[in-house]
Amino acid sequence: MEEVAESSTDFLDFLGPDTSATIFTMLHDPADLARASAVSRSWRTFVIANQFSKMQCLRVCPEVSTFARVEVSSSSGGKDQDVAGPSARAEGERLSRDHMVYMHLAHGLLAPYSDARGCITHCIGASSTDNFPEETIENTLEPVDRVEMRPSYWSSGGQRDPAVPEWLIYRLQADLCLVDEVKVQPFKAFFQYGDPIYSAKCIRFQMGYPTSPLRPETLVCDENEGQLIDDSNYVWTYTSPEFPMLQENVLQSFKLPHPVLCIGGVVKVELLGRVQKQAIDGLYYICVSHVQIVGKPVSRELEVAPHGKGVVMNYYPDPRRCSVARRDSSGDDGRSKWHGFASRFWHSGTARGIGGLNQGLLSRLFRAPLQFRGEDDVSDEEGELL
Repeated sequence: MEEVAESSTDFLDFLGPDTSATIFTMLHDPADLARASAVSRSWRTFVIANQFSKMQCLRVCPEVSTFARVEVSSSSGGKDQDVAGPSARAEGERLSRDHMVYMHLAHGLLAPYSDARGCITHCIGASSTDNFPEETIENTLEPVDRVEMRPSYWSSGGQRDPAVPEWLIYRLQADLCLVDEVKVQPFKAFFQYGDPIYSAKCIRFQMGYPTSPLRPETLVCDENEGQLIDDSNYVWTYTSPEFPMLQENVLQSFKLPHPVLCIGGVVKVELLGRVQKQAIDGLYYICVSHVQIVGKPVSRELEVAPHGKGVVMNYYPDPRRCSVARRDSSGDDGRSKWHGFASRFWHSGTARGIGGLNQGLLSRLFRAPLQFRGEDDVSDEEGELL
């Protein structure tokens, strides 16, 4: 046994760092990288020093390059501080921290994509609304364009120039979501002569993060049309190509060229060009009955925050300390029914006779509540990949 031990040679020493690095970069599965880093201390040091976990993330989503740095929340709720002392030790601590966080991110990015679903959780606002709250952006969360024979849709303001664009802004379930498709259904005004369809000419999507935290009072509700619709409130890290939109009352699918990591959990749906003029006033409108952003939350233990010209990725090993609002898919149907009831109420004549304090109380009652992470949420640690 002693002779075998003495004759054994470390794989890394035998091939050299350059050839070894080439081989390690061919590992595309986070589990393979985790197993390799568990072989020996020298292998783990080599994996961490060369940032192979970050390379895996960049290979899947180039948007990962947006991160200026990563931080880890300690059990006490504060951020882990860089080690003071020799620069080599401090750099080693930083690389180890980055490796842990990027392994977690890579696992989320490369997990099976079979459970893709709608990711929208809140409406931030619309560039304009013709009749608020009857034609609010919140109606686009409904999967149908009629609620008990009453129309359910968002309508822009009217314009004489058909080239004037409009946009809708949504908040997703998590700060990091992998999005590969957006579905939009133009609205057909079945209550107008000829059943006109108020579609856009083209559509485009932008994804990014807010320059300051989104507070609940800034989101759309029945007494608030939305306050954060200007581009100055966001940094867009991805802009899609333009897609032509059909003037048809069907749910139209717009597949992105590749799955995109939405960094910050904000998506802007740009509606470019108007094709339908309303006969009664001669103005051009865009109307949308339903929007669905298809993808998956990458990890609810990860948040992002602006930092200089980039963004910081924060990792919370204890998910109870993560402040990202969440909504389980199991609750979507209940929210849809509740919002449907609210929509029917506000469209009915009953609501018109209510004012003052009573109207304010009812508006708060109909607002969809925020849901935060529960204690049963568990993060995926690197050891679980082995």
